[in-house]
Amino acid sequence: MSSLLESCQLIDQSSAALSTVAVAVAALSCEAARANLSAFDLTDSGDGSVAKDDIGVSSDIKILLNGSKLAVSSNKGDDKFNTNSFSKIPVVYGNVREAVKSLHSVIRVVLNSGEKFGGKVLHLCFELRNLGESSLERVRLNLGSSSVEVLKDIFEKECLNEESLRNGVKLAVDAELEKDHVKLAKDVVLVLGIVWKIVAWEAVTTFFVLEGIEGLNDKNGGKGGEVDGGHVKSEKKKKKKVLLGRGTSFIVDMIKDRLMGKGDGLEKIIPEFLSLLDPKSPDFDGLLKKVKDILESNESRRIPKTPKGTRDFAKEQMAIRKKAFSIITKVFERHCATALDTPAFELKETLTGKYGEDSKLIYDLADQGGELCSLRYDLTVPFSRYVAMNGLTSFKRYHIDKVWRRDNPSKGRYREFYQCDFDIAGQYEKMGPDFEVVRILSEVLDALNIGDYEIKLNHRKLLDGVLDICGVPPAKFRTICSSIDKLDKQSFEQVKKEMVEEKGLSVETADKIGTFVKIRGPPLELLSKIMGGTKGTELLKHDASKEALGDLSLLFDALDKSRCIGKVVFDLSLARGLDYYTGVIFEAAFKGGVQVGSIGAGGRYDNLIGNFGTKQVPAVGMSLGIERVLTIMEDKAQNQAVRATETQVLVGVLGDKLWVAAELVSELWDVDIKAEYKVHKKVMKHIEYAIDSKIPWMIIVGERELNEGIVKLKNIETTNEEVIPRSKLVEELQKRLNP
Repeated sequence: MSSLLESCQLIDQSSAALSTVAVAVAALSCEAARANLSAFDLTDSGDGSVAKDDIGVSSDIKILLNGSKLAVSSNKGDDKFNTNSFSKIPVVYGNVREAVKSLHSVIRVVLNSGEKFGGKVLHLCFELRNLGESSLERVRLNLGSSSVEVLKDIFEKECLNEESLRNGVKLAVDAELEKDHVKLAKDVVLVLGIVWKIVAWEAVTTFFVLEGIEGLNDKNGGKGGEVDGGHVKSEKKKKKKVLLGRGTSFIVDMIKDRLMGKGDGLEKIIPEFLSLLDPKSPDFDGLLKKVKDILESNESRRIPKTPKGTRDFAKEQMAIRKKAFSIITKVFERHCATALDTPAFELKETLTGKYGEDSKLIYDLADQGGELCSLRYDLTVPFSRYVAMNGLTSFKRYHIDKVWRRDNPSKGRYREFYQCDFDIAGQYEKMGPDFEVVRILSEVLDALNIGDYEIKLNHRKLLDGVLDICGVPPAKFRTICSSIDKLDKQSFEQVKKEMVEEKGLSVETADKIGTFVKIRGPPLELLSKIMGGTKGTELLKHDASKEALGDLSLLFDALDKSRCIGKVVFDLSLARGLDYYTGVIFEAAFKGGVQVGSIGAGGRYDNLIGNFGTKQVPAVGMSLGIERVLTIMEDKAQNQAVRATETQVLVGVLGDKLWVAAELVSELWDVDIKAEYKVHKKVMKHIEYAIDSKIPWMIIVGERELNEGIVKLKNIETTNEEVIPRSKLVEELQKRLNP
């Protein structure tokens, strides 16, 4: 056990150090390759879709490269970046950090559990191999540089390659299969040693790509030099100084200090360099401490984070959101609804008891002087409160705004998000409003062009009838509905286990429920089949389910005639967990590649408004899961050009005369032309901005144009330029914008 413990401690300490030092070396490689940093623009999206350790690695890289003139922050970096040598660093190195933390947190406990220990240390071994292979790619990339070709022979003698990593991992896997944990730990130590050597060579090759051998003489004020047969040959011309990042330049200077005076032959310099990155070296702790100091000293300057379950929206995302909201509003207003806005928070008593088991997700606010308030959970309850408070008997409204839920964030699930609601309150022809809100949901999803979807539909009274027929006590209807509502995510056996073990139903009752909730299919055909079968006979004997079947018959006929029934599925498993539903319930689900869950839902709630102490006003409504819909739209737009603005014209003034730009752009604004301006001496700066921003037209005005009373009008797409009189600028531009 002592041998195993020693190996585990070595793995723990050495891999933790590697996860820090390897990131610093990777940052240097980014500069050596003139890589762009777009892959490191990771932020916490709020839904858990980006691992925290990936974000941490990206943040550390950017801290080390802060101020660098070599690594760039746009997609204009070297094409080498596109080889994945750099773009996969956040994930690969983040996975190592996660595996290191996982092993460290239980290192003393897992030794008593062989199976658990083997799994964790083997997982780390696989991640170390990935890091080694990633680093090896950059070693070879560096060796492709003419300035370090002389290092190839020395590196090849080390026999560091993918095969050595794979062989080491294979030995570890075999040891785990044999349950020989002492050997497993030693094999992982072996793999760790290989990875350390590869990372050290990445540092060596990167250093010489950046500095050249002559860089070692800079500290002593010596002249530069070049490599000649493995020795330094002096020359008068010094290598042009490049500006590294603040963190990486500190590391480079530290390496120079260590190697200075160690000889002028690579045979002497390289071993000294490699020993600096050897965890067993007496100088290694000093290097590790300095790298940590660089990162920790920047801790207070790290990019702030948004709260868990929330996110910011960049300009491209906002363009997609604006388009989606515009489409949705157009559909809502086509159905003659008026807009409504309500407070972001309500009295706690207004929200309490409306959401069943989900009430625990309500965000309560601190008492600020006598009123207990909570952030709104949805838009339906505030709408009902508004109707009751104002004594309305009929109201067709739409509301697009934020709601808040104290949920566990996941992909497409946030704590702060928008809802887009459409509700109809009042007495109307039977099933008329129900038909219209289902139709509206279908219209919205079609207009957003997200792809294939289905709308599952059921009736709360039909479900209550099923539960009653199956022998469920009325007091348990709502809690059993909450269980049934999970059937879209869990198997019936899992739901059955919950109903029996947690909610006290008998196995026989649960099984009988299963015979009903597994029924789904095309609405008209399935309804006809149910009415003519034994299930229909049972349901028609029950008052609530008989009424529900009559409602559904009217609804399905209306949907059929409105030509939207093709997207509807009659599904007896649909329950909708909210307590306030009393009639038709429905839920839309996306059937494409992006897994986002429900994208819209709704139903009838005839008693909710009356719960506020006034007369009952029946109502039905739908709510679009806009955040999930936007996730689908953003995924579709990844390979498409998205314009963040609607700018039609860029006014480019060559020089420094702001007044010229102000005069020209104001004339365009006055006639409702969407325009922006830039003042810069170089014409290419203006053109590049117009191309990057996808602005179709550009006005160019320099000293010559001012003197001659003209302007140049440039079509960015065709690159054609034409000269037009200054006095006719607006007229000529309008002709081209509105041909």
